[in-house]
Amino acid sequence: MRGLDSYSNLCVFDNKLVLLRSGLKNASRVVLFSSTLLVMPRKNILSLLQGEDRRTIGRSDEVAAAVLKNPKLFGGLIAGLWSVDAVVRMRAADAAEKVTRKNREVLQGYKKELLGLLAEAEEPELRWHLAAMIPRLALNAKERQRAAAFLNTYLEDRSSIVRTFALQGLADLAEEDAGMRARVVEILRAAARSGTPAMRARSRKLLVRLERVETR
Repeated sequence: MRGLDSYSNLCVFDNKLVLLRSGLKNASRVVLFSSTLLVMPRKNILSLLQGEDRRTIGRSDEVAAAVLKNPKLFGGLIAGLWSVDAVVRMRAADAAEKVTRKNREVLQGYKKELLGLLAEAEEPELRWHLAAMIPRLALNAKERQRAAAFLNTYLEDRSSIVRTFALQGLADLAEEDAGMRARVVEILRAAARSGTPAMRARSRKLLVRLERVETR
């Protein structure tokens, strides 16, 4: 995956940084970020996430706490999901997911970018954090269907964690969309029968939750 620093076609339009993406799956798509994403606060935040071991979260808890106190820093943090540094990408995703558990509003300005990344992400650590965050976006019916389609592909991932979070993401989307609920319940029942232990346990809990939604 290419990071923000690897793009050469940059311009500023209406105080937005426009990245013309030429090497990804949807080459014609343009991604807009606030121009503030590439100033010093972003670099300071992301420097705290540097390291060598992708198996550890480093200082992501510290970064998440700082962003919760100062939500203006979230733009710099979310930019880390496109960093050229794999460790920074993983830790930025971890911190962003923790921030948005408590504050979903900061996520809303990045819907287009995150849906695009959901389709393109390949690293397990990035995928499972995206699966958790995407349902926290204010999505319309078409966007929920698109997100659900991508999460369905995550069910084929080699990582049990990715598959488990994909189930969680699908259930979260189905809670807001009755039209997809029956299909998601079917997926959860199948996972509860034949998934990994983590998938079976999560699916059973999610089925109970969706059943409660149906009876409201």
